[in-house]
Amino acid sequence: MSTSVPPPFMDTRSAELEGVDEATWLDVIQKMDEVYSKLVADEIELESKNAKLEQSQQFIMSLLTAMSDVLIACNQDGLIEETNAAFCRLVGRSDESLRGTSVLQLLGDETSAARWRECTSRTGSTEGATVEINLRDAHNQMVPVDMNCTPRYSSSGQVMGHVMVGRPLGELKRAYHQLREVHEALKRAQQQLMHSAKMASLGRLVAGVAHELNNPISFVLSNVHVLQRYGNRLGRYLEAVHELELPPEVQELRKDLRIDHLMQDLPSLMEGTIEGAQRTTDIVNGLKRFSTGSAEEVTLVEVGNVVERAIHWVKKGTAPQFDIQWEQQEDCHVHGNAGQLLQVMMNLIQNAYDACAPGSGKPAQLSIHMHSDGEQVHITFADNGSGIAPEHLPHIFDPFFTTKSVGKGTGLGLSISYGIVEQHGGKLSAENLPQGGALFTVTLPLVQGVQAAAA
Repeated sequence: MSTSVPPPFMDTRSAELEGVDEATWLDVIQKMDEVYSKLVADEIELESKNAKLEQSQQFIMSLLTAMSDVLIACNQDGLIEETNAAFCRLVGRSDESLRGTSVLQLLGDETSAARWRECTSRTGSTEGATVEINLRDAHNQMVPVDMNCTPRYSSSGQVMGHVMVGRPLGELKRAYHQLREVHEALKRAQQQLMHSAKMASLGRLVAGVAHELNNPISFVLSNVHVLQRYGNRLGRYLEAVHELELPPEVQELRKDLRIDHLMQDLPSLMEGTIEGAQRTTDIVNGLKRFSTGSAEEVTLVEVGNVVERAIHWVKKGTAPQFDIQWEQQEDCHVHGNAGQLLQVMMNLIQNAYDACAPGSGKPAQLSIHMHSDGEQVHITFADNGSGIAPEHLPHIFDPFFTTKSVGKGTGLGLSISYGIVEQHGGKLSAENLPQGGALFTVTLPLVQGVQAAAA
């Protein structure tokens, strides 16, 4: 009797699998197909999501690159996590080298660091805070940047860091400064045009007034000269009559009428009248020059002599007690009209005397100083008066503008003086002194070579 021996490659588990029916194998294969199909679908969906994510990242990077404002994203410790191209260009470093760098290392000063700390410490606020900080650029120069700092939150609502977006202020400030300079230049040009138009109209008015005044002043001058001659004759006649034996009633009438006193006072009265009429004529001539701008005789004038003559005539006339400090240091020659320059100097000295109030308790003083810089001569008139009110300073050279009481001034002196100095190629300016009082400065172009020739 023989015994059947199983093959050596068959073990117990193989014997067990042989007992699985065909339906079970089909179920297993179907389940494997379903799992494989799901894996393929998931892989396709994942690839689609990765493509969309990559597109989103590219879109965000393009936005960051296109931004002209600088951007910094940092964590809670102030370490940079992300920047944009504008910030990299500003500081002169790459995005890779900036990652992990502390923002404090890029700030220009301690004030900016303090502002940064204060801004980032507001963790409870959901709104951004604006702060101006100084960043060091690629050339290690400080650049002011106006930054808006906003906290950055995680999905759970915890603060993860801050995002700062800002714009350098240097270019804006320079553009604003240039715009302001242009605006100021336009305002000055507009004021000059308005002033020129006003002066042209005023010139026509003054020309008519001067013409109307010239005729009666000429009558007064001619009649006064005739009266002076008549007075001399009457004086000689009365001297001859008084040598005769007159009746007592005539002698008493001579005493009552003070004939002798009248004859003694008459010459000074006539001289004063002639002087006043002559000064009026000079004013009319000044008005004519102001209205027409006609040039008079131009010669070589030594300015120091003109100032000395002006001091002499003002002190001799209306201000004998005026304390004027003046000492000429050097000869300065200009091309101009000596009479017109004398009119300017006298007007400035007289105005300084009028500005020093007699009831202020201090004597009226004026300091006149003259110096040259090689091209121009500067004559300054500094008084110890009350100065010029700030609201009056812009109008001090306007025609008919005066702060004197009615009858004390016409408001034409400084305006005419300003025009005379301009006709001589110079400038007349006014300002207030820090210690009080006013300072007028006359600047005239020097004649080159005259001082050296005189030496």
